Amino acid sequence: GKRKVHYLFEDGKEMAEEYDMKTGQLVSRKWREKNALGGSGKWQVEVGEPTSPLVGTLESELIKESSSNPVFMRKDTLTSFQWRIRNLPYPKEVYSISVEEEQRCCVVRTTNKKYYKKFPIPDLDRYQLPLDAAALSFTHANNTLIITYQKPKEILAAEEELQKELKKIKAANDDDSECKTQ
Repeated sequence: GKRKVHYLFEDGKEMAEEYDMKTGQLVSRKWREKNALGGSGKWQVEVGEPTSPLVGTLESELIKESSSNPVFMRKDTLTSFQWRIRNLPYPKEVYSISVEEEQRCCVVRTTNKKYYKKFPIPDLDRYQLPLDAAALSFTHANNTLIITYQKPKEILAAEEELQKELKKIKAANDDDSECKTQ
């Protein structure tokens, strides 16, 4: 029920996207670059659930962050970019969401000074589009702050074109996965 697309760019960057086959909606997007020695770096999650460290690794046994800390993640819909911040128990009136145009980011503040977060919208940067404060809205339910930014028409059109291209691509079969060396 999912389609995974892997991109390799000339500058050495890699991107992996996962789409829901029924809706065509983006489920996850990850990026990685080559490290200083030329090896593959760690995946940086842009959209979707943040990767959790492997259970049983030495690092996770020594020190672990509190499960009550806020968890920031991005989950897009077909018409908007959406961020969710879990474990924020304050009422909706406490939150203030704004756009910093010169720094090209959105800012979440609380009047009680208990939470502050700056985050960019990389999709707008890639298309070199300005941030629009009118496209930004938020709601709060079940200790989760949900921030929504309506996608501009340029991005909606580009995503529609991408979906057309992805439908043309044939999926790689497990039978053809043998790597042929030259």
